[in-house]
Order: sequence, then C-alpha cells, then structure tokens
Amino acid sequence: MGCHFVNFCGAQDSGEIKVSPVSCCAVRIESKLRTRRLRTSGGRALAPALAGLLFITHGISAQNTVQANPQIPSTTQPVLITLDEALKRAQANEPAFAAAVADSKVAKLDRSIARAGLLPSARYYSQGIYTQPNGISDIGGEGVTSPDPKFVANDSRPREYIAQGIVEETMSLGASAAVRRADAAAAMASAELEIARRGLVASVTSLYYGLAAANRKLAIAQRAADEAADFTRLTSQREQAREAAHADTVKAQLEQQGRERELSDAKLNADKARLELGVLLFPDPRTPYAIRVPATPAPLISRDEADQLAAKNNAELKSAFASLKVSDADVLAARSAYLPTIGLNYIYGIDANEFAVNGPMTSDGVRARNLGYSASVTVNIPVWDWIATEHKVKQSEIKRDAARVALTATQRRLIAQLDETYAEAEVARDQLASLDASVATAAESLRLTRLRYTGGEATVLEVVDAQAAFITAEDNREDGRVRYEAALAALQTLTGTM
Repeated sequence: MGCHFVNFCGAQDSGEIKVSPVSCCAVRIESKLRTRRLRTSGGRALAPALAGLLFITHGISAQNTVQANPQIPSTTQPVLITLDEALKRAQANEPAFAAAVADSKVAKLDRSIARAGLLPSARYYSQGIYTQPNGISDIGGEGVTSPDPKFVANDSRPREYIAQGIVEETMSLGASAAVRRADAAAAMASAELEIARRGLVASVTSLYYGLAAANRKLAIAQRAADEAADFTRLTSQREQAREAAHADTVKAQLEQQGRERELSDAKLNADKARLELGVLLFPDPRTPYAIRVPATPAPLISRDEADQLAAKNNAELKSAFASLKVSDADVLAARSAYLPTIGLNYIYGIDANEFAVNGPMTSDGVRARNLGYSASVTVNIPVWDWIATEHKVKQSEIKRDAARVALTATQRRLIAQLDETYAEAEVARDQLASLDASVATAAESLRLTRLRYTGGEATVLEVVDAQAAFITAEDNREDGRVRYEAALAALQTLTGTM
C-alpha cells in the first residue's frame, strides 16, 4: 500500500521552529493495520479511534513547532533569526529609522555650530592691487618719487599689498538664543530617534510573532487536511461495509475540499508573512531563514512599575518637552532683535605699497614699519523696522502656545494609552490559559465524537463540527499569543523597556 498522507508532528528543539514529518513507513504500517482490523467486526471501532488519537496527539505537540520558510527549498541550512537579531537587522535596513538617525546626527552638529557662533572667529586676508599710473609723479612721505594711480580710491601708489590676520566677534542675545534652540532641537531629535526605534521594535515584534503564528496555522491546516482525507477514507470504507450512508461520504468529501482550500490560504499567508519580515532582514527577502520563539511568553510587569517607567522613559513626552523648549528659544531669538549688537574687530598685518615688513629708507635716514594693527568696535542699535520685529515676536509666541497645547495633549494621551495598553496586555495574558484549555477540550471532544461515530452513535455532521471546533480552537490560541505579544510590545514601547 502506498503512503496516503503525512502527519506532521512538532519536535521542540530548544524552542526552534521547524516541521518534522512522520515517517511514511510508519504511516504505511498504521494503514495496513487499520485495513486488517477493518476486516473484523471488533477492528471496525478500534482503527478510526487510533487514527483520531494519532491526529490529536500530533496536533497538540505541534503547537510550538513550525517552519519559518516552508515554501523555498534550499540545500543550505536556513539562517536562524532570533528576535534580537531581527531587530538589529531591521535597524540597519529600515529607511525611516535611518532617516531618524541622520536627523539626530545633524541636530547634534547644529548644536556644535551654534556654540561656535559664541566664540571669536579668525581668518587670514591677503590681496595685491595694481593700478595703471596717470603719468604724474609725486614724492611720497618716505621721500620716494612714484607715479600717481589713475584710480584715486586705490591709495596713492600703483601697487598696494595687503596681508592681514583678522579676529572678529559679534555679541548679541540672538546668538545665545540660537544655542538654546540648537540644544533643544538636538534633544527633540534624540527623542524622535527613540520614538522611531521603539516603533520599529513594535513592528518587527508584530511581524516576528505574526510569522510564527502563520507557520503554526499552516501546520494546523496541513494536519486538518490530512485528517479530512483520512475521515473521507473512513466513511468510504464504512459505506462499502454498509455501515454508513452515502450522504456521510459526500459530507466528508465536502469537508476535505474545504480543508484543502484552507491549506492553500494558510500557505499563502505564511509565505506573505515570511516575505514581509524578510524585507527588513535580508537584501533578498526570499532568503530562507528560521525563527525561534520562546515556549512561554514574557511575564507582564506590575501596574505601578509600568506607571513609573512610563513617566520616566516615555519618548513622546520627552519630544513634547523638547519641542516646547525650542519654541521658548524662538521667542527669545525674536525678542533679541530689540537689543543692540556689538561687533569687535582686530586686524594685524600690512597694508603698504611694498610687500615687506619695513618700508623704504626716508631722506632722514628713518625706515618706516609696515607691520602693525588696528582695532574697531561697532555698536548697532535698532531704531525702526516698521514693527517687523514685533510681528516676529508674536509669531514665535503663537507657536509656543501651540507647543504647550501639544505637550498637555501628549500627557493626556500617555495616560490613556498606558491604561488601554496595560488592560489589553492583562486580558490577553489571562486568556492564554483559557485558550489552551479550549484546545484540550476540543481535542477530547473530537476524539470522543469519532469514537461515537465509529460505534454508530453519532452522525457525520457531529464529527465535522468537532473537527471544525478543534481547528478553530487551535487558530484562536495562535491569535491569542500574537495578541498578547503585540500588547506587551506596545506596553514596552510606552515604558521604554524594549
């Protein structure tokens, strides 16, 4: 007899998600025993019961073992991706997070630039000027005869050389306001980076556990399709033995066709979930990989601890505070336009007709020094600008008021989100045990219903309903696990513990 179907049994190996098929030889032996026992009256009741027990046992043991890449065959060992490794790879590949990192780095450089504006600047200035002579010679102060230039603005000689070191400083309240604004902007960019990181963590966690659930549902659908095919053979054998009506066989065939369609959908969903996560992990999202999830979910922290962590580590709240500080600095910068600015300038070097430290010897035997310095102080006092400064101040104050409203809204939203997220995680955690109990109850119901059907005490509809209830219970358990992990990730995002 050929191998009719393959049962999938889950072998938990250090929590690694994989699928291991039952040996086809074992299935062939079980099928032969079943056929042999059906030839006797006592074996008619025992064989379907053993088949049902085999399906239920495999169904319960495979709840924590699925394959992360069931569609792509590979001759190499799939890459094992833990949740921490997935987060590291996603941070390196996700463009929105990369943009947040770049903004944070740019903001830090802006702060350094703003602080440099408070310090004096130094530069070197060098220039050589030649002007066409006008044909008239003149005796200079050094007793040297030289032609006059045609452009009187270019000194009194055709040649002029300038080589100077210049130190400048401008003092104003606006420069101090710019530093304060740059510091606040850097803090806000850092908070936005943390928000982006936590959002990415929540997304990757959801995709990671969603893939695990999709693969487990694929294994469930595969077992359900195998069970439906086995039940169709059972009803056909009972019909041939005149122990069941043809309607039972038709109903079993309809159930098998439905399970096969569900299997196709489960394969599609698992493949889509694998590709969605693979986009964040690999250059080629089709790369085969396996994931590993813990057998038991992480515990839920206490409510008091969650409140303390949220008040201390919430990135949205830090960003709102930093945004308010930026607005305060803008108001200060706008008001600084009412105040005067002071400019200091110090020059040391030469500005002479010869490129030399000393000038020519005079008739008195004195050599002039070309090297020297000059200093200047400039005070700019604003008088009238058609109330443009006043309007700029009003603009900055309007924005500051809006930032205050945003801050209070963020605080209210944080309180509400913390209550909602913690309640969601608490309910999802409490339902995990109930979902496990439902799976065990549905498995026992399916076993008893098949036994009753074999003994002629139950109808085929009862068996089909029991099968559907068992599959639904398993699917609900996987959805409940994903729900708890997603709620836990959202809570950790709010409290800054992820």
